[in-house]
Amino acid sequence: MDTQEYNQRYEDNLRRIKQLRLFDDDFFTKCFEGSLECTELLLHVILEKPDLRVVEVKVQYTIKNLQGRSVRLDIFAVDSTGKRYNIEIQRNDRGAGAKRARYNSSLIDANILLSGDDADNLPENFVIFITEHDVIGGNKPVYHIDRTVRETGNLFGDGSHILYVNGSWRDKSPVGKLMHDFSCTDPNDMNYALLANRVRYFKEDKEGVQAMCKIFEDYGKEMRDEGAMSKLLENIKALMETMNFTMEQAMDALRVPAEDRADVKSRIALP
Repeated sequence: MDTQEYNQRYEDNLRRIKQLRLFDDDFFTKCFEGSLECTELLLHVILEKPDLRVVEVKVQYTIKNLQGRSVRLDIFAVDSTGKRYNIEIQRNDRGAGAKRARYNSSLIDANILLSGDDADNLPENFVIFITEHDVIGGNKPVYHIDRTVRETGNLFGDGSHILYVNGSWRDKSPVGKLMHDFSCTDPNDMNYALLANRVRYFKEDKEGVQAMCKIFEDYGKEMRDEGAMSKLLENIKALMETMNFTMEQAMDALRVPAEDRADVKSRIALP
């Protein structure tokens, strides 16, 4: 890459960074990466628990499921009492479905207890979707979903909680101010100084801007690599269909490196 191309790409990245909001998934997770304070602020406002203390935060945290689909959580946090929190940012309403919330909650539980542990020792867990639109449609700032006994209306009390935060909510309440901040591109327009300073770091500080530029570059490379892989898979399938090659013969013909073959095999469904 020559100097002119590098400078142009850098300027393009700067323009993109200026338009980012906390509703943008990559920017959201970067701003909250390693920040106990920012995560605490979210939970204080959404759960109305100002005494809650976060002791652990992980972003883009993958929970493995050896027998099925794994999940990658935007934020996974633990508080001082051991309660677990999954916070997801969603601009697309379809990504915040009820069954996704259920699945996230179940995998969090499944990865807590060891063999022989008593299920009664499961800590409470909270799956929180912050959605750009009012996906529930009830014109409320926050929706709380808990299991209840149908016949009595009483809470079941299993310690599992799902919340949806309406990102379109605007008023002078803590949630209204928070959702305003999530929509801001300019940190100077934000209500919460803690979030504004974090956003300002990644938009204006040299090191923060470089960190965001690296995310854009890595994402671009990932998309280019994925495009090359898609083309390779098409070529392998074509050889298998038109030349009656086995998958191994097709990979031999296309000189697929040995270290890439397992990945190729996992992506092509055998008849």
